[in-house]
Amino acid sequence: MQCLEWGDVKKPLWQPIPVAVRNGETIVAAALILKRRLPRVRHCIFYIPRGPVLDWTDAEAARQLMEAIRTEARTHRAILVKVDPAVPNSVEMDRTLRDLGFTPSPDAEGGFGGTQPRSVMKRSIAGTPDEVLASFHQKWRYNIRLAAKKGVVVREAQRADLPAIHELYRVTAQRDGFTGRPLAYFERLWDTLGAKDLAKFFITELEGQPLAAAICFVLPPQCWYVYGASSNEHRNVMPNHAMQWAMMEWAKNRGCTVYDFRGVADETQVQTDDHLAGLNRFKAGFAAEVVSYVGEYDLVLSPAWYWLWTTARPKILARMKKKS
Repeated sequence: MQCLEWGDVKKPLWQPIPVAVRNGETIVAAALILKRRLPRVRHCIFYIPRGPVLDWTDAEAARQLMEAIRTEARTHRAILVKVDPAVPNSVEMDRTLRDLGFTPSPDAEGGFGGTQPRSVMKRSIAGTPDEVLASFHQKWRYNIRLAAKKGVVVREAQRADLPAIHELYRVTAQRDGFTGRPLAYFERLWDTLGAKDLAKFFITELEGQPLAAAICFVLPPQCWYVYGASSNEHRNVMPNHAMQWAMMEWAKNRGCTVYDFRGVADETQVQTDDHLAGLNRFKAGFAAEVVSYVGEYDLVLSPAWYWLWTTARPKILARMKKKS
């Protein structure tokens, strides 16, 4: 999400603004800022997804980068700068962000804990395929073998498969109660990231019927599983287990040594029968371990507008939703 190509994916709702700090010819700190205009006013918000990217122990690089970000923020009349760096949570990282003027975001509550998930599950996929497979929970290995026995096939998708993939995603959104993205968004992912070999789409079928699908984002040595979707039919043939294993094998062949299952919910905030708890258990069965990031922080540039955006706006929207 800090690649320049991600800015192209997020257009036209967000305007990408890249900034960088150089030491000679070497980039020592960088941020892909996404700018979003606020309706009917000249102000905007700045969001730096999973960034900025730098060695956070380099205080001078951090200072110079924030100076460049503040300059852009003044130029564009931003009311806040939101960041959520992919850096493990620690007292030191919290202190670093606070020293730069940031404060924990009030938006990062419940669910996955922010715009991007605060906690993810990762696992090493170094070693032989047999060694990786052997580390899975016994039931997960059984389910992978069962899927193969029942004729489940996982293949790399073609662009013509996007409508079928999106239909699986629509079914998943309806089942799990979240607002899904339109087909056009998946087409942009394909045309932008897929064309640059930064993403690969997978579809899982039984006798030609689509049962599950997902996308892998890839920047070796790491691969990220995103936008998983599945049908309500034939769940007993374990298509999702087969798909995860096939994507890990693909990632290994691409030179990746880390597989990121992406977001998991805070287990202290979900009920055991909640679908988020089930999602956590599913990922844990592949011997993935939780990594908790520092979370979402805001740099407040206009206290009055910030209050309107973070406090007044959610209350107004909630009342409108209640009346509708």
